[in-house]
Amino acid sequence: MWLIARRSFAEGWTRLAATLLAALFSIGLIAGSLQFTLRAQEAVSGSNASEYARADVLVLGGSVDADDPYATPDGQVALGAVAGRPGVAAAAGDAMVPVTASGSGGKTILPPAGAGTTLRPWTSDARLNPYRLEAGRAPAADGEVAVTRHVARAGKLDVGDAMRVLLPKQSSTMKVVGIVTVQGHSSVASGDLLLGTPSAVQRAAGLPAGTWQGVWVKTAPGVQAAKLRTELARSLGQDVTVRTAAGVRNAQSANLEGAGASIGGAIGMLSSVAVFVGLFVVANTFGTLVRQRTRRLALLSAIGATPRQIKRLIRWEALALGLVASAGGVLLGYPVSALLTRLFAEDGFDISAADAQFGWIALAAPAAAGIAVTQLAAWRAARRAARISPMAAIRAASADTAGRRRGRLLGALAVFACAWIFFGGVFGIRYEEPPGPDRTVGICVMILMGCMTTVAALAVLAPFFVGPLGGLVGRIGTAVSGEAGRLARATITRSPRRVSSAASSLMLGVALVGVTALTVVSVNARFDEAGKQVMRAEHAIAATGTTSSGPAPLPRDSVDKAAAVAGVSAAAALTVSEIKLVSPPPRRPSPEEAPLPVYLTVTGADQAAMPAVLELGGRLPRLGDGEIALTSAVLEANKIKKGQRIVVRGAQGRIPLTVAAAYHDPSHLFADQAVVSPATMERLDPAAPAQVVLVRGGSERDLARAFAATPGVEVLDKGAYVKTAASAMTSGLKVMYGFIGMALVLALFGMATTVSMSVAERTREFGLLGAVGATVAQIKAIVRWEAATVVLLGGFLGIGMALAAVFLMHVATGSSFFAPNPPWWLFPVVLVCAAAVALATSALPARRAADVPLLEAAKAE
Repeated sequence: MWLIARRSFAEGWTRLAATLLAALFSIGLIAGSLQFTLRAQEAVSGSNASEYARADVLVLGGSVDADDPYATPDGQVALGAVAGRPGVAAAAGDAMVPVTASGSGGKTILPPAGAGTTLRPWTSDARLNPYRLEAGRAPAADGEVAVTRHVARAGKLDVGDAMRVLLPKQSSTMKVVGIVTVQGHSSVASGDLLLGTPSAVQRAAGLPAGTWQGVWVKTAPGVQAAKLRTELARSLGQDVTVRTAAGVRNAQSANLEGAGASIGGAIGMLSSVAVFVGLFVVANTFGTLVRQRTRRLALLSAIGATPRQIKRLIRWEALALGLVASAGGVLLGYPVSALLTRLFAEDGFDISAADAQFGWIALAAPAAAGIAVTQLAAWRAARRAARISPMAAIRAASADTAGRRRGRLLGALAVFACAWIFFGGVFGIRYEEPPGPDRTVGICVMILMGCMTTVAALAVLAPFFVGPLGGLVGRIGTAVSGEAGRLARATITRSPRRVSSAASSLMLGVALVGVTALTVVSVNARFDEAGKQVMRAEHAIAATGTTSSGPAPLPRDSVDKAAAVAGVSAAAALTVSEIKLVSPPPRRPSPEEAPLPVYLTVTGADQAAMPAVLELGGRLPRLGDGEIALTSAVLEANKIKKGQRIVVRGAQGRIPLTVAAAYHDPSHLFADQAVVSPATMERLDPAAPAQVVLVRGGSERDLARAFAATPGVEVLDKGAYVKTAASAMTSGLKVMYGFIGMALVLALFGMATTVSMSVAERTREFGLLGAVGATVAQIKAIVRWEAATVVLLGGFLGIGMALAAVFLMHVATGSSFFAPNPPWWLFPVVLVCAAAVALATSALPARRAADVPLLEAAKAE
């Protein structure tokens, strides 16, 4: 059987080429998805370097958030109060100032893997300094910084270059004098570092001379870190928090591992789309390949080959195909991964700090997956081939057997039952998760996976639809093309499995396009409608750059500049920060599990100007100092009532606040969770960045003139800003579009391959038709009408699945952002494109088949 398989492989290489390409592209998409997932996990959890590598004890001013290992201390500590104490060999001050850095060309430098960029003091004491200079020198004067290697690479900076740095209260130009690594890594667990002189960092953090946010401590020889921590905590009192550096490093490592697992899981869900499409396409094309060879396999059976031998023959061919496709697919996976990495970076999540993965998992896993995919695809084809009777040798290869309707129905029901594994998860998410973006995303992912599994069930049932639809198309074809239409009807209804194979790949492609397009159109339309309703201002002052956490911050004087422009009646800056809900305590997922911390995004706005620039839902009064307004969703999720006293933790520690009102932002673009006054925001986070300045009145030309000298700032009208803000809210979708786009290309390639192979397998049939008088035009018409059946069957099933998926998302989430109301042009465009692909891929094989001489057609398999 191996010799027969080798000869079959060698003689039929042109026929195998299409299947080989389909398998190669499928495995390439699988390999690229896996490599991208591994690289993202490495970027998140692999930068396990810490600036505390040489410190033993950390003395932090005030208190810190125990749930956030990267939290900034909310107090101050004097360096002199720590240095010189018993057991302290060395001490150095530390401060963390969040900044946004720009590289060459003014492009914002994104920190690795969604982390942050901070300005920290250079530590001159070698006993505490963890930084290794790879180039240049240490900063020695104000305006000089040493940067981690990722900053230099991402910003295309070298020693001696100038870089623009946006501090919390001002913008500054700094000179790069050194490039450093930490423990061999290009960044640290908290992200990128800019290292300035201690005095410059002290001023940027607003600290008095001699005081710091924290102090790094090196223990004296023979002194244990835990013992020194206890002694310093006892002697320094309750105004500081003392922790071991090892404990902080361990907490950072645990946080990175959790983040890596979360990122890997999210990307893995997207990667499963690639795996599903790959398996689907390979199974379809391989099944078509086996069906083409019905006559030859029947002859083998007639001369004595057993069903087991025929199965082995198909599996040997699948193994050879899988080995070749796996080798090429693994190599193809690297450019696929690079494309996904680039798309991820455009959405503000840079994973370029991690290199391309060449470990055994990145190489062996896709190769093994490729072999497994081809073997799974060949399994059903091998069983079908083993059941071919010797009498089939005298029939045309294009004729289908009657098949077993009951078995097909049971198979479809079994696949549909698997879909309910995902649909059932929707109920669990609705029960466990409080209302919010996390619940919405989780529900949508479960529905998408369930619908994709349902597509497989419909593919099993597709032959049942071919007869009625083929009859309809045949009647239309008879009316239009005469005898060619009647022959097309006969060929369509005689071979429903052949038609359904091509239609199934098209159905999958249309479903992917339909769900994506419907979701994007619906979400964008809702953002545009609700955003314009909420935003009463005519203009917005926004930054052109982005950071890993969203839009780049604006200079603090932007609102004053806007207010001074002639004709401006109101101007309000929206500052944004994150707070942690301390009291009431968060609910426990279960009695055995620890409560999950609740973090809220709080928006600060001038209460006098806000009614003129924003129209939020609910009765929102003018908030005073110490008051906060929460959305109804936040109140419901955390069992908070209006008038209740709550305690939150901001950058300045714990702050008691009174819930003054409930409101709703239907656009989710301006104040999605909480609103406070500028005075309250100053207590929560004095360095809270301004993300936008909303302006009522004035002209766009005058505003643009006022900000002409401010780099990285633009003036937008209402529609443009709503679109910009909506794109920031939907960051991360580009990589999803990349996954779905490549899966779509693969699905269309699978359809084109199946259609082309289906036409090519009927060389004998078309040749004999030509011998009895059929013209080339009539044969082409037969192929066109069959392609029309493929397009209608795959298109209608795919459109129906797309509408059903978006409708289920709308019902399950209760969100107005998912509405199954497609624009009139969407699906006609999809069908026209599908028809173009089907006709283009079938035209050339049909012409070749029609030109085959009679004797050669009689010899064709």
